[in-house]
Amino acid sequence: MKLMICVVQNRYRDALETGLKERNYRMTELASSGGFMKKGSTTFLIGISEEDIENVKQNMKEICLSVEEKKGKSKEASSRYTSFLIDVKDSLPFFKQVENK
Repeated sequence: MKLMICVVQNRYRDALETGLKERNYRMTELASSGGFMKKGSTTFLIGISEEDIENVKQNMKEICLSVEEKKGKSKEASSRYTSFLIDVKDSLPFFKQVENK
């Protein structure tokens, strides 16, 4: 099991949230800000199996391209989203440290 941490430009947030839910992916959404992507963004935490990684990436790309087809490509942004994959078992030491405090 993997945890995908995906920082998404707000321009794509609604479409990605709707599109991924329609494809039965479950996620937690966090409002985020700061210097990482320079503009307003949303962070999605998505639990996915190893086999679904490429499928999720492809779905996200298609959803973002669909938004750009309707609205045009953003001139302000250098990327649509940035994602990181973490093996779920690697996050357990963090939770154990929190429990011990």
